[in-house]
Parts: sequence; structure tokens; C-alpha cells
Amino acid sequence: MTTITGAERSTDGTPMPGLDAMQRRGLIVGVLALVLALLGGLLNRGAFFQAYLLGYLFWTGIGVGCLGLLMLHHLVGGRWGFAIQRLLEAGVRTLPLMALLFLPILFGLQDLYVWARPEVMAADALLQFKQRYLNGPAFFGRAAFYFLIWIGSGMILTMLSARQDQGIDTGRLTRRLQVWSGPGLVLYGFAVTFAAVDWVMSLEPHWYSTIYGVVFLVGQILLALAFVTRVAICLANRPPLQNVLGAGQLHDLGNLLLAFVMLWAYVAFSQYLIIWSGNLPEENHWYISRLAGGWGVLAAILIVFHFVVPFLLLLSRITKRRAKILGGVAAGILVVRFVDLFWLIAPALHSEGFRAHWLDLILPIGLGGLWLAVFLASLKRRPLLAQRDPRFAGLADAAHGAQG
Repeated sequence: MTTITGAERSTDGTPMPGLDAMQRRGLIVGVLALVLALLGGLLNRGAFFQAYLLGYLFWTGIGVGCLGLLMLHHLVGGRWGFAIQRLLEAGVRTLPLMALLFLPILFGLQDLYVWARPEVMAADALLQFKQRYLNGPAFFGRAAFYFLIWIGSGMILTMLSARQDQGIDTGRLTRRLQVWSGPGLVLYGFAVTFAAVDWVMSLEPHWYSTIYGVVFLVGQILLALAFVTRVAICLANRPPLQNVLGAGQLHDLGNLLLAFVMLWAYVAFSQYLIIWSGNLPEENHWYISRLAGGWGVLAAILIVFHFVVPFLLLLSRITKRRAKILGGVAAGILVVRFVDLFWLIAPALHSEGFRAHWLDLILPIGLGGLWLAVFLASLKRRPLLAQRDPRFAGLADAAHGAQG
């Protein structure tokens, strides 16, 4: 991303960057990419739905991860959160769109999930045992429940935040935001864990991992944090963020990125270590299929660029306090998160070896164009800073002091 320019104004009269032009471009690119993807889907139905699931999980992951970060911010009240709070709220408000975009998966259920194929289910005793859980109506019913939790939590948080902007009883509203965020994080964690099992782990229904949901949850939060950090840096040279997003806040965001990079590496390695030490055929085949047939190259890329490189860069104080460098690291994390999702999904559908299709890039771009259009439309509807939050007092002065 490049620094955005323009002269639009938010609802409170605060100068806004050129979000209208970016919103139009995102929508146009998204629609064109989706039309091209639909034409490709007519030629290769299986590749279409694989790419759709990949793109869907990537963009939904940002919205859901924003919800987790937003509740974490309200719960702990860290200064790092005020610079990105509105970005997080805009990300959360994309979830109704993603709930709607979940419906096309209904038409590709049998293309993606072997448990949805009657002939496979009839010949597999283990799948028959799991049929009460792994079936179409239950699959979509649980998805509706997950989105009910995410969208409901997001509506409560954004509604209370909007009332706080009116300046009426802000202290009580702040406490309500904190009170909801505690149990909300618990519900959020359960929903993400079960969604990861349903949407990704059940691509290979004979395999299971008790830590898989945690790996997925941490990856989503890292994805969302990298996205909002990159967007905040794009807006950092213009008011009102230029008065708040100083070197101190950038340093805090860099530390958070470092923490979640390390946490992702820890839980991902823990899963590998547990399965490797157990050495059970019904468990280790998942890694064997992802380390052979060309997939091992992606595994090496993830080790180097998802952990080693960002870890070493984010250890540096200079990286975390210079916007351009930190923004580049955040953009790189976005790319490797996409690669990680591809590595999780594609080997389950192509056990014969590495295979990539042009739809794996075009369809995520199409979904991303729609997602960004909704994100930017939501961002423009609210002031870019929660200045009526009593915890916000003195933040701009602290930011300027940190820069010195």
C-alpha cells in the first residue's frame, strides 16, 4: 500500500484521506476479478471452490481477527489500541458481508469435503461414525451460530463506541465495553476454534489435532494486526492520526506483531512436536503430505518468512519506530499468512503433489475487492479517533513526547 492522499472529510469534519477513490477502485477490481473467476469456474469447478475457500478464509480472518483485537483493546485499554480502534471496528463491520459470502460454499460442499460425498461416506466406517457432526445441515447451522456470535459481539462493541462518541456518560460506557469484552473473548475463542475444525480441519476428516484451533486463532489475530498496522501507517501522515500515531505507538504495534509472530511459531511447532513424538500413522500423514511432492518448499518458506525474518526484524528498535520499515514488515506478514492458508488447504485436495491454479490468486483478489470496499465505506462513517473515550486523554501529547 502507498500513502493515500485526498481531501474527503469524516462525519465529524476531520480531514480524511482519499478513501472514496480507493473504495471505487477496490470495488471495480473486485467485480472484474470475480467475473473472470466465474468464467474460470465453468472450466474447472474444483479449482474454483478451492480458491474460493482460500480467499474467503483470508478475508474473513481479518474481520474476525479485528474483533478479537478490539475486545483485547477494550479489556486492557493499552495506548496502542486507540490509533487502530476505528480500523478494527471497520474490519468487524465487514462480517455481515462475509456471512453472506459463506453461502456459495453450499454449492461446492462436495467439491471440498469428502464427508459430503454420499459414496465416500457409505464406504467409510469412520466417516459414518462422525456423520452426526459432519453433515451439511449441521455444518451450515454451526456456521450461522459462529457468525451470530461474531456479528452480535461486533454490534454491541461498535454501538457502545458510537454512543461514547456523543460524549454522554463516557465512563459508564467504557466500563460496559470492558465488561462485555471479557466473556466476549471467551465466546470468540470457542467460535474460532470450532470454525477452524469445520472449515479447514474437516477437509481431511480422518485427521485431528487438539491444538489446531489455537494455531488458527493466533494466525487470524496476527493477520488482522498486520493489516490494521499497515493501513494505520498509510494514514499516519494525515490528521488526525498524525497527532496520535507517534514512534511510541508504532513501537507498541511492532511489539505486538513480534509477540504474535512468536506465539504463532510456538503453537505451530508445538503441534508438529506432539505429532512427531507420537509417530502415529493416523496423525503424521498430515505433515507427510505437506512436506512431500513440492509442498515442502512452501513449508520452508513459512519457516523462514513467517517466523525467522519477521522475528529478527521486529527485534530491532529501529524497525518498530520507523513507519516505512514497520509497514513493510506488516505487508510481508500479510503475504505469508496467505501462503500459510494455501499450505493448509491445497495439500488436502491435491495429495498427489504441489498444484497451484491461477484462480488461487484471482478469486482472493475478487473477494478482497468487495471486502475492502465495505471496509472503507465503514471507516468513513465514523471519526478516525475515539476522542471521547476518557482513556484517550493525553494520548496525543504522549505520542509527540515519544517521537522526541
